[in-house]
Amino acid sequence: MTPQSQTLETKVAILEEKISSSDQLLMKIDNAIDKLIEANSNVTRMLAVHDEKLDKQDRIDAVLFEKIDSLHRDMTRQTDIIKKGCERDITKVNTRLTDLEKKMWMMAGGLAVVSLIFSAFGNRVITNLLTPAPTPATIERAK
Repeated sequence: MTPQSQTLETKVAILEEKISSSDQLLMKIDNAIDKLIEANSNVTRMLAVHDEKLDKQDRIDAVLFEKIDSLHRDMTRQTDIIKKGCERDITKVNTRLTDLEKKMWMMAGGLAVVSLIFSAFGNRVITNLLTPAPTPATIERAK
């Protein structure tokens, strides 16, 4: 073996060693790529599930907001009905109270008149009004 063939063999051995190292490195890179592809697939599935959940929640939210709006309309309508009923009842009570006040004042006036009539002063006034003044009567003897 000549020294040139030895260096050539050494070079070939070194190159074979580098190729072997490169093959191992390529296998590791292939494994890493496979793992990245698998992770990407998992992330894609997770995002799809997450998007589906978000869409479902949006639909649920829309239904809930519609129900809330419907309840608000119903509550407003019922509140207006109750308010009108209360106003009507207040008006009725106010009218009855006014009528009772009128009757009370009429009774108080009547009571005052009756009291005046039956009092001593009232008796004198009424007696003077209703009874004519006495005419003097003289008794004469007949002849």
